[in-house]
Amino acid sequence: MYKYTLGFIISGSRVLLINREKQPWKGCWNGLGGKIKVGETPIESLIRELKEETDLDFKINQIEPKGEVTWDVFDVMGQGLYLFLIHVPENFSYVTPKATDEGILDWKEIDWVCDFDNLGVAHNIPHFLKILIDEKNNYRFKCEFEGNALLKVIKEEIV
Repeated sequence: MYKYTLGFIISGSRVLLINREKQPWKGCWNGLGGKIKVGETPIESLIRELKEETDLDFKINQIEPKGEVTWDVFDVMGQGLYLFLIHVPENFSYVTPKATDEGILDWKEIDWVCDFDNLGVAHNIPHFLKILIDEKNNYRFKCEFEGNALLKVIKEEIV
């Protein structure tokens, strides 16, 4: 079992992200989530983390498991996390930007997030976010790093 969760709240063509105050990905836009506590399932952890980070309440049936991200040497405790999508209506009201202890929350256009030339986003997200949204299957995205530089992402279907 991995130690972390990462969720993306999707509203139409936008995704709610956080510009992180702390490592990993300090200063980068990233999804929401965090460490799984003892006794929690990954979805329970994500629900708790979403409440802590956004003050939004979600139920288990609103959260779609979408796969996993693993990494080889990137300097973070643990070697993987669970990926989730949360779809909310296009007219969903959540006012941003919003400063929190974790960072700044804001809605970003999915195409902006997935632009490989956008250096302000956690570097592996453009490799998988649209796949999570557009494809019904679940995947494991194996990220290979050299230091903090992402070298490649290998996509494997989870059967």
